[in-house]
This record gives sequence, structure tokens and C-alpha cells, in this order.
Amino acid sequence: MILLVVLCAALLLVAGFEMFLVLGVPALMTKELFYGRLPDAAVVQKIFGGVDHATLLAIPFFIFAAHLMGSGQIARRLTGLVQLFLGHTRGGTGHTVIGGAMMFGSVSGSAPATVAAMGKMIYPQMRQTGYSERFSLGLLVASAETALLIPPSITFIIYGWMTGTSIARLFAGGLMVGVFLGLAFAVMVMIEARRAGITAGARASWGQRLRGLQEALWALGMPAVILGGIYSGLFTPTEAAAVAVVYAVFVETVVYRQLGWRDVVRITEDSAVATTVIFVLLAMGGLISFFVTLAQVPTAISDFLVSINAGPLEFLLVVNLCFLIAGMFIDPNSALLILVPPLFPVATSLGVDPVHFGMIVTLNISLGMITPPFGLDIFVASSTLDKPVATIIRGVWPFVAVNILVLLVVTYVPGISLWVPNLIFG
Repeated sequence: MILLVVLCAALLLVAGFEMFLVLGVPALMTKELFYGRLPDAAVVQKIFGGVDHATLLAIPFFIFAAHLMGSGQIARRLTGLVQLFLGHTRGGTGHTVIGGAMMFGSVSGSAPATVAAMGKMIYPQMRQTGYSERFSLGLLVASAETALLIPPSITFIIYGWMTGTSIARLFAGGLMVGVFLGLAFAVMVMIEARRAGITAGARASWGQRLRGLQEALWALGMPAVILGGIYSGLFTPTEAAAVAVVYAVFVETVVYRQLGWRDVVRITEDSAVATTVIFVLLAMGGLISFFVTLAQVPTAISDFLVSINAGPLEFLLVVNLCFLIAGMFIDPNSALLILVPPLFPVATSLGVDPVHFGMIVTLNISLGMITPPFGLDIFVASSTLDKPVATIIRGVWPFVAVNILVLLVVTYVPGISLWVPNLIFG
């Protein structure tokens, strides 16, 4: 049965069908061929049940907030503030890209939104300061990955909903892992700056930094409201997302006056389209997850691992390989919906902490966003900057290699993922 379903999905994928059909058609075929007595109403319930969860309300809110900030001044002022503090270092523009992506990720939770918001703003500066086209494009695309790890993260919300893991603990774990990945990219910037002979920029005075801090004060309020509200227990992640939208609308329309109400309506429409794409995938993912569980796939995987005496280390290596291969050919959210339901029960049965497993999964999802040939962020950057996809792919390969090294360290050193959650929540 499993081989038939996988074959059907592969044929649909190769034929160019949309991902919701690649997920949904095999699930419906499974129902008709192997579970014919199951009422059709149960299928409909599972489809709607895949999106009928209060936690998922955070997704449209964070998408809306990200689009507002990318179209307005919040993203620009956060990046400008980072540049004032890091621009004087050797290769400072490259460090600004990483820090800006982490700052924008801390208020958006979306890697594609980070690429689109920062692309036109920072790419010309990188070229002017001496970075090659390939390295500039690769760094811009790869740095956006931190947006999936620095909370709030849409991927953490989906994973938490699928597995019942505390989203607040996932957000806390993502802080350390996101910073770790950012530092790895910063080392690459230092090496490239030395190789290309890029000198340090002019150091901003403390007066300039204080003025920049004052100008970005309202922008800095966004991560403070989101993360402070969640970790203090004042908001749930869903409530924090709703507050983020209200805050973004107020700041962009009243304080910065960058957006008019017509702009807000247009951004609302764009956000609704982006949300619909994700929720259709979630609905189909809920259906296929139901049949995966019904077919006892997790039990079959566990039995196989026991038969070959595989432990947690070998299992996690297999998990990374599965996500790496899947990330090359399907979008990350689909990989998440397909692979987590059968793998998560096995991980917990082997004693892998759910938060640690969530960090491994999300790092893999981040890697899938930049992995050729179908990495989503590659195409977002190509569209935003009007650059050939092939050029971006050539620039992103070194970052893929570094990302894999970071993934292996995080996989086999659980303390990186668990230290901050344990520190905050015990």
C-alpha cells in the first residue's frame, strides 16, 4: 500500500501537479482502495479538521504582519539600526544582511518574506562594498533561513500543532539555534571579506547610533511585544500574532505614515492569498496524516529500527537524509506535513525530546528553502532582484554545505536546542 501511494505521489509531482493534489489524490486513492468501508463524511471531517485549530490562527496574523512590515518602514529601520552597529566591522555589509534577516525574522516568521523585504534594500550595498554577485545572492537567500528559527516562526507553529509540542518552548529553542546558524554564516562573511580584500567601513558615532535607535524605537517594539508577551505568559502565540497585526497597522499608518488605508487593503488581499496556499496544504496534510496513522506506518518504522538495532543516532541521520532529499523536490511545508506524522512517534519512542526534534525538523525545512533545484527562497530572490536562478544556485551552494554542518551539530548536541527552553521554563 505504501509503495503504491508513494508511486502515485511521485508521478503527480513529476507531471507538474500542484502540491495539494500531490498530497490529496494519494490519500483519496488510499481510502478507495484499502478503506472502502470508511464513510465519505469521515474524509471531509479530516480535511476540515486539518485546519480547524485555534493555534493555526497565528499563521494568517503573522503573514499579514510580515507583509505590512515589509511594505512599510519597520523592516527598513530595523536593518538600518543593525547597520549602524555592525557596518564598521570588516565585511560589515554582510554582517548587516545576517543581523537584519534575524531582526526581521523576529517579527515576521517567514523566510520568503525576509528575502523579498531585504533583497532590494541591501543587495546593492553588498555589491558596492566589493562582494561578488554570487556571494551576495547566496548570503541574502541563506540568511533568510534564520527567520524560520528566530521566533515567531510559522514552521514552529505548524510543527507544534501537528505534534502537540509547546510552541512557547519551540520558540525558546529556536532562539539559540537561530543565533548559532547566524554565527556560522558570519564566519563565512569574515572569510569572504578577507579573501576579497573588503575593508572595514566607517564607524558610526554614538550620536548616530542613538538617533538610529530613536528612529527604530517603534520598530523594536514589535519583537518586544511578541516575545515579551509570550514568555511572560501574557499572550498565547496566537494572541501575540493578532497583537502584532494591530501594532504593525498602527505604527505603519499612524506613527511612520508610510502606508495608507488603500495600501493596507491591498496587503490584506496579498496576505489572504498566501494564507490560503498554506491552509490548503494543511488540510490535505491532515488527510494524508490520518491514513498514515491508520496504516500504522510509525509502528512499522519502529519495528524496522528495532530489527536492525538502530538507536537514536542512526534514526536522526535517516531523518536528516529524508528531509534533505524531500527538500530538493517539494516545498518545505509539504515535506513537513508528509514526514513528521510517521517520524515523530518513532522519535519520541527512542527518547528524542520533542523540542530537540522540532529544531532538527525546522533546520531541515530551512535547508530545503535554499536547496536546488526547487528551493523556494531561490525563486523569491530571482523574482525580487531580477537575477537568473542559475546564478543564485551557484552562490548558494557554500551556504548549503555550512547549513548541513550546523544541522549535524544541532542533531547530535541536544543542549543547543534545549538549553534556553529549560532555562526559561524549567
